[in-house]
Amino acid sequence: MYETIQSVHSILAYAALGLLLLASFNAIFGLTSKKIFTDKDLRLSLFTLIICHIQLLIGLILYFVSPLGAGQLGNMKDAAMRLTSLEHPLVNIIALAVITIGWSKHKKEESNNGKFKKIAVFYTLGLVLILSRLPWANWFN
Repeated sequence: MYETIQSVHSILAYAALGLLLLASFNAIFGLTSKKIFTDKDLRLSLFTLIICHIQLLIGLILYFVSPLGAGQLGNMKDAAMRLTSLEHPLVNIIALAVITIGWSKHKKEESNNGKFKKIAVFYTLGLVLILSRLPWANWFN
């Protein structure tokens, strides 16, 4: 079961990061070119939010069934264990909270420019946070 959940979490990570990158660039492009916020922009941002939330749920399940997750929480001297047991989950939860706040704030905006600005700022900040705490050593093995 652990290997299956880990595989799903790893594969979905590529989709979540790709969509987050695409949504961030789309919002930045829409902001700089003064585009109208269309249904396509709304769907891209919403689908990104949904995939990121699914990724978080799978990650939380993995955290509790993995030997590298909650079971290693007291092992703070080992940098690799600290990353997988504390830093990666905590920073990604914060990043998803930032992305969700951006989604909520964009819904309250009336102007197209304001909608793109909220998505661009919050989704890009969430992307940077996620990229900062990825276990890169595991990705390249």
